[in-house]
Amino acid sequence: MQLFLMRHGEAGYNAHSDRERTLTDTGRHHTALMSNWLGLTIKEFDLVLVSPYLRAQQSWQEVSKHFPEPHKWITLDELVPAGDPGRVADLVLAYAEQYQAKNVLVIAHMPLLGYLVSELVPGIEPPLFATSGVTLIERVNERNTLVWQHAPHSIS
Repeated sequence: MQLFLMRHGEAGYNAHSDRERTLTDTGRHHTALMSNWLGLTIKEFDLVLVSPYLRAQQSWQEVSKHFPEPHKWITLDELVPAGDPGRVADLVLAYAEQYQAKNVLVIAHMPLLGYLVSELVPGIEPPLFATSGVTLIERVNERNTLVWQHAPHSIS
């Protein structure tokens, strides 16, 4: 299985709550750039799991323009900035197994994503994710390996 972990695009701060922050034009542009770049590596996602926060949902809207409709996509309430990385790792792997997904995209937030990488790949310090940044973790025989991490500035 290939597990693509993506941080939402850049978001503004003019909102009533953190949950309601929207993508900036730069956030939309960078998410589109990363989506185009990802399209060179992967043709479709079997399963997409997205944070309920508006900026993550908007990031998925941008990504979805570049890929066919996934077999299944779910808004997962646990994918919030202060989410429990152990619980999230278990949920992501359980959903992937349930839907027999080979290519999974998770769109969420920092610091959760950094801790999720550490949870999935023992011995890895929690990496920072740039906005619109993506990390690929490959899972073979229940063993996870960090393959790469890229951000909009590292692909151009």
